[in-house]
Amino acid sequence: MGKRILVVNPGSTSTKMAVYDEGAAAHTGSLRHDAATLAHYPRIWDQFDIRLTALRAWGKEKGGDFAAVISLGGLLRPVEGGVYTVNDAMIADARANLQGEHASNLGCALASALAQDYRCPALVADPVSVDEFEPLARYSGHPLIRRSSLSHALNLHAAAARAAETMHLVPERASFIVAHLGGGISIAPVRGGRIIDINDASSDGPFSPERTGGLPLQQFISLCFAGTRTEGEMRKLVMGQGGLSAYLGTNSASDIEQRISAGDQNAREIYEAMAYQIAKEIGAMATVLKGECQAIVLTGGLASSSMLTGWITDRIAFLAPVLVFPGEEEMRSLAAAALRVLEGTVIPKTY
Repeated sequence: MGKRILVVNPGSTSTKMAVYDEGAAAHTGSLRHDAATLAHYPRIWDQFDIRLTALRAWGKEKGGDFAAVISLGGLLRPVEGGVYTVNDAMIADARANLQGEHASNLGCALASALAQDYRCPALVADPVSVDEFEPLARYSGHPLIRRSSLSHALNLHAAAARAAETMHLVPERASFIVAHLGGGISIAPVRGGRIIDINDASSDGPFSPERTGGLPLQQFISLCFAGTRTEGEMRKLVMGQGGLSAYLGTNSASDIEQRISAGDQNAREIYEAMAYQIAKEIGAMATVLKGECQAIVLTGGLASSSMLTGWITDRIAFLAPVLVFPGEEEMRSLAAAALRVLEGTVIPKTY
């Protein structure tokens, strides 16, 4: 069998998948899970069987016979970056939603079930819970609350590596600020290939298409105890029903830009406010690196918006050169990680 790899990446409303042959993409696809269907499966783990069934059908259509299955890792316990073999402990932590409920938690269990079908290794790489924080980054302001490292680690690492390659720098000696701009926004100082600080995209930093980011704390506490929403509803308000969705009734950047083009000044101000907050967070992370930053990298789906990246660049260009890498490197990065394991250049870690 050749080094044929099945890549799985579960998201909130879709499951991305790809087949890579010897490191080259042979097939890609995305299984959309419409809101009406998901409404019957309100909890993430309720969706496991329908996603697995769809993936099995897609994999069979593409011929099966995979040498490895690899998925994005979820909100597991804090771990170093790298490639991990899926084991029972990992799946148990994922099923427990150890650090929160998110579709990425399904990844390791989906990979395991598919790998059993194909009798091959099941792997994850750079889970959301990658923790490379330096000590000072862990303090929150109260000993009962500790800052945790939850981020789009896979794409942040990949974008930093691409920036180093683009600028002909040695990754281990380079420092970047990388901003992943998507449904959630992660902004990190990456030094020597390590994410040494990060905003928690589920509860801190800029607002995004679906998330509130950091909120004025006293007002938020009052809202929590107003008796008008349950705990679950408050969590959805912060993550899923916040940001652009709350202000403008849509999480679609393209729809908002069409409204702006049609003269909607309110939409323009709110969209620019998101750019303002992103730029402000990038400036804060520049202090972590003490200004020693070779480039600022804008990546993720929203980096395709020249309007948004233009507003951000206007505010941050004085700090360092700005590189824009639209889209995500996650699928290619996952395939590359699995290929390194199959070739024996990387030994997967034990969770």
